[in-house]
Amino acid sequence: MHFPRPYAKLFGAAALALAVPLSWAQDVIKIGELNSYKTQPAFLGPYKKGMELALEQINAAGGVNGKTLELVIRDDNSNPGDAVRAAQELLARDKVDVLTGTFLSHIGLAVTDFAKHKKVFFLASEPLTDKIVWADGNHYTYRLRNSTYMQVAMLIPAAVKMNKKRWAIVYPNYEYGQSAVATFKTLLKQAQPDVEFVAEQAAPLGKIDAGSVVQALADAKPEAMFNVLFATDLSKFVRAGTQRNFFEGLPVVSMLTGEPEYLDALGNETPVGWVVTGYPWYAIDTPEHDAFLQAYQKRHNDYPRLGSVVGYNAILSLAAGIKKAGTTDTEALVQAFKGLEVGTPFGKITYRANDHQSTMGAYVGKLAVKDGKGIMTDFTYVDGASVQPTDEQVRQWRPASAD
Repeated sequence: MHFPRPYAKLFGAAALALAVPLSWAQDVIKIGELNSYKTQPAFLGPYKKGMELALEQINAAGGVNGKTLELVIRDDNSNPGDAVRAAQELLARDKVDVLTGTFLSHIGLAVTDFAKHKKVFFLASEPLTDKIVWADGNHYTYRLRNSTYMQVAMLIPAAVKMNKKRWAIVYPNYEYGQSAVATFKTLLKQAQPDVEFVAEQAAPLGKIDAGSVVQALADAKPEAMFNVLFATDLSKFVRAGTQRNFFEGLPVVSMLTGEPEYLDALGNETPVGWVVTGYPWYAIDTPEHDAFLQAYQKRHNDYPRLGSVVGYNAILSLAAGIKKAGTTDTEALVQAFKGLEVGTPFGKITYRANDHQSTMGAYVGKLAVKDGKGIMTDFTYVDGASVQPTDEQVRQWRPASAD
């Protein structure tokens, strides 16, 4: 079996020869994972495949500290109450050792609070809101994926370079969108004090009235736009905007739009020229990513999406943390994750001790259409460590009680 370099480096070449006897089947480490599989399948289907690949590789190489990893999955129905009940069930009935997962930011916050009160380790794999590691951060919660602050900071240089004064903003009206917009306004104002935000449309998640939103934005005659919409809301918005010629000559910076999960749906309707964060899996040329890509395609007969990488990295992170701690004891894991380094398809990432945020980065580039499909061009990888706030800012934003 082929093992990607990050994993082989993590566990050592000698470990690759080990196998777990069937008699050890009961000697397992249970990972409790909860997520919005029913409502967000475009991202979470590939995410689950990424987790499965990492589990298979780790267990085939001998597991962690002599134990196999087992994944126990629950759906949270995109509802905070259901998420908390699922987390409680994972702990009480399934006897999981750690919790991970969540996609939507308000769900992530609900489980973050649950972890605080139950004093259980929680790795928030995907939710992006800054509150998870800052305002609502706690001793027991770490976060893998780059935050709204980090992704906005990646786009600010392009926004400033556009040198436009009148900006429009469109976003999903829940925690993720609100967090991203607040950061965008703050950072752009700092870099360009004379900027004006002339139109702001907050659409209900999954229920956008695209025609009305486009018309309201167009009426304000913006010179540039910041988009935070994703999934079906994004597709409807792009279609409505294209039909009304709203995007012609309008510079746009956009979060997440370069991810295959959303570009696949846009197809030849992909808005050319938008500056986006995303994942150009088809053009990344590094040993770490090549190894992951080959293993993923061989295992799933499919190409990876960004969700695939997040799911893969979540399991690698938990395995590395448990290995370092030597146990699944909660307090030992909390300490082991401070400064924890993990080899991933995007290179090495580190979990910061000061706010429990990883340095996983993202790709920033421009959208184009090739053979009827949306792609990213002129892209570069932005290391998450380069777009995180200072230690002093973290001390101001994160409650002292969190640590």
